[in-house]
Amino acid sequence: MRVGSGVDGRPGPVLGRYATAAVLVRLADEGARVALVLLAIERTGSAAYGGLLVAALMVPHVVAGPVVGTVADAVRRRRLFYTLALLGYAAALVAAVAVAAASRPLSVALVVAAGCLAPIMLGGLTSLLRDLVPDRLDRAFGLDATSYNLAGIAGPGIAAVAAGAAGATVATVVLAALVAVGAVVLWTLPIADRPAPAHHDAAPGPRNPLGAVPLLWRRPRLGAVTLASSFGQLGVGALPVVAALLAGRFQHTSYTGLFLAVASVGGLAGSMWCARYPVRSHPPERVVVACLLATAVPFALVPLMPSVWAALPLFALVGVLNGPLFCAVLAVREQEAPPAAHTQVFTVGAGLKSTAAAAGAALAGALTGSGVGLLLLGMAACQAVGAVAGAAVLRLRRRDADAER
Repeated sequence: MRVGSGVDGRPGPVLGRYATAAVLVRLADEGARVALVLLAIERTGSAAYGGLLVAALMVPHVVAGPVVGTVADAVRRRRLFYTLALLGYAAALVAAVAVAAASRPLSVALVVAAGCLAPIMLGGLTSLLRDLVPDRLDRAFGLDATSYNLAGIAGPGIAAVAAGAAGATVATVVLAALVAVGAVVLWTLPIADRPAPAHHDAAPGPRNPLGAVPLLWRRPRLGAVTLASSFGQLGVGALPVVAALLAGRFQHTSYTGLFLAVASVGGLAGSMWCARYPVRSHPPERVVVACLLATAVPFALVPLMPSVWAALPLFALVGVLNGPLFCAVLAVREQEAPPAAHTQVFTVGAGLKSTAAAAGAALAGALTGSGVGLLLLGMAACQAVGAVAGAAVLRLRRRDADAER
């Protein structure tokens, strides 16, 4: 049986089960940020403690990504590894809940442990698609991007609703249960074991946990897309702060959630469109550059809008453009990732994306005094700079290749 065909010989059921698992675990990853803050307030009355727990969850996404990716690239029994990693994440969250009031240091340590396993839920899962549905990667990347958008919309909502109905402790346990169910679904996927090494290769030596980093300049397409999308995320990361400021400008704080929800729904629509109608007529690296340039336009136009209802379509357009942008980024990672560092390329890329977004949020927070108009222009500039930087790397590579001929 070919890997990715499923027990009935068709790739559709496999892709459906993959998407189910991805949505479940990513819902929990997004919702945990809200649940942990609410848990800290419920148990200790300290919002600052909640911020510490969120940082403990998010920082390892970046730091542990290369290491987790290296292990995933080396382990033989991949299905067992992924399943245990997801169950470990769920167990660490539940344990952190159990000790939150009794021991803050232990609770933080357990959340850090969960964060170290989180890269498997993000780029690690995406890296499996090459083996699961090798002939349907375009559609698979669209569905994968859709899972992120669904998680971004519904995850925090599930956490908030569950916390409001039964408390933050129950909300966190519910999220952990989603991960556990996702792990069970993942176990049903035909993830093949890696073959045992030949005798003379039995001790090949330790793999480099940063082995994917040099690929960013050795493989210009990968480097160009990573550089361009990271600049783009630097701007997009400021969106929650800018949405709050813009809502204040229109004198209604509830508009903050409306702006973010419209952008998320736009992202969902763009991802679903790419899953149904993949962009195959242009190289994916050019799609990334084009989408970044296009995204600069609505960001630059928002300050000119006279009302909330005039600004909302521009936020929706930002989300829609993110669909093909993200799918194209995944396509380049897939095409440029060598077998020995395949998962690591995806986990490092996801970590850089998270880092850039966090930096953008922090920078926007520090510059709130500059005004929402200037911040929006800065977000537009990030998209344009990313597009220009990516195009420049691609152009230099083509020029060097022509010179070598």
